[in-house]
Amino acid sequence: MKQAVREAFISKILLLTALSSIGALTLITVFIFAEGLPVIFKTGFFDFIFGMKWKPSRGIFSIFPMIAGSFAVMAGAMLVSVPFALCCSIYLAEFAGRTTRAIVKPAIELLAGIPSVVYGFIGVTVLVPFIKNNIGGNGFSVLGCSIVLGIMVLPTITSISYDALRAVPDSYREGALALGATRWQAVKMAVVPAAGSGIIAAVILGMGRAIGETMAVIMIAGNSLIIPLSPLDPVRTLTSNIALEMGYASGMHRQALFATGVILFVIIMALNILATRVIKRAVR
Repeated sequence: MKQAVREAFISKILLLTALSSIGALTLITVFIFAEGLPVIFKTGFFDFIFGMKWKPSRGIFSIFPMIAGSFAVMAGAMLVSVPFALCCSIYLAEFAGRTTRAIVKPAIELLAGIPSVVYGFIGVTVLVPFIKNNIGGNGFSVLGCSIVLGIMVLPTITSISYDALRAVPDSYREGALALGATRWQAVKMAVVPAAGSGIIAAVILGMGRAIGETMAVIMIAGNSLIIPLSPLDPVRTLTSNIALEMGYASGMHRQALFATGVILFVIIMALNILATRVIKRAVR
């Protein structure tokens, strides 16, 4: 009897803990939308999303250059990180020995624990001068930001891809080898396709991580309100716009920053929902 009461009590505590997390998320969502939607309605959804000018002093709020900058940086980060992450996860899951795996995998995951400001500082002191002196531009660019973000999202994509590859049954490998395939052919033709949904989910989650980054982007991207036409162009992203201007914004300007947060929230939620559906599909 006492054991049953104790288990029921623990169950209620765990339920309240879960509900508190959901409640906090709900309150944050309601607050952001309540603050941001009035500006979107007043400006007009199309003008707010696809307009080209952001001039708070004149009451002009349009964020298309920042949306373009966010997606340009995200795409560049994926081009940098996905090939390395995929190769690394395949090596760790299929070819590395236990000792190598025990050393390399924690080292890669350790990258996720490094503060973003450290990445930004290294980018400003090392990467930006290198791009300026050897490639062109002033160094603060989509290219530099993409490289840094690519390194930052590498642990996320690698870890999830590794788990997806390890979840593939050994019968896939054994069947391919029994048909005469080499070890690499078995991995390429049987294991990787079987883990494809998990790998795609890893990439989608990496995209969400990249598009939501702030500090490193502020330090490296250049923060220019233009649509990037070259990897060497400076950009301003949605996150950096909020961080740079929230400290002194007031009135409609402040509400416009919350509206920017609404758009960012919708983008990241869409990416997370897409990743969740891909993972569920892989499980089925």
